[in-house]
Amino acid sequence: MQYEIKGGNLPVVICNLASGETMITERGSMAWMSPNMKMETTSGGLGKAFGRMFSGEAIFQNRYTAMGGAGMIAFASSFPGTIRPLQITPSESIICQKTAFLASEAGVELSVHFRKKLGSGFFGGEGFIMQKLSGNGTAFIEIDGSAIEYELLPGQSIVVDTGYLAAMSESCTMDIQSVPGIKNALFGGEGLFNTVITGPGKVILQSMPLNTVAATLRPFFPTGNN
Repeated sequence: MQYEIKGGNLPVVICNLASGETMITERGSMAWMSPNMKMETTSGGLGKAFGRMFSGEAIFQNRYTAMGGAGMIAFASSFPGTIRPLQITPSESIICQKTAFLASEAGVELSVHFRKKLGSGFFGGEGFIMQKLSGNGTAFIEIDGSAIEYELLPGQSIVVDTGYLAAMSESCTMDIQSVPGIKNALFGGEGLFNTVITGPGKVILQSMPLNTVAATLRPFFPTGNN
């Protein structure tokens, strides 16, 4: 599979497949494709289907296979931002926010990932349930806004505000810390808790979380009382 990402801040990834190659998507993100792409909808088994449901994805997967020759298929982002390719290997699994997965090669498996520490899920702002990408192949995730990547050394940490974490290596750990000082917490505008990511591993942050955009726009929308 070869791919090209186009569209700037409204991105689409165009994948060129050899005959017999398959791509998987979860949310009907297919934008356009060549006529010889065969679509098959499958649950992948009851356990995997419910796991995907809990991780924020659809129960069913759409599998697109190039039949009788080379094929082309494009997957579009659902929100202005960035499409980031990730190379998944048996030794390098990725944990990402539950709305991040866009599409992947057939060798990549999407499953549910539960936070080991309850506090980091309830108060860290990223949710108790996330997605895990494992297996072998290329996966594409959606980033809200621009993607900023850090490579953390063992024991090295970064403090992240609510919603700005897009993905991280499975080798990273996540915890929460309270904002120091009552005045800072109540009047600083940053909330009561921050997420702390500790290496080793890769961390991908996003510059424009969808929940932040929604909160910014909410005062401008009319209410039912108007």
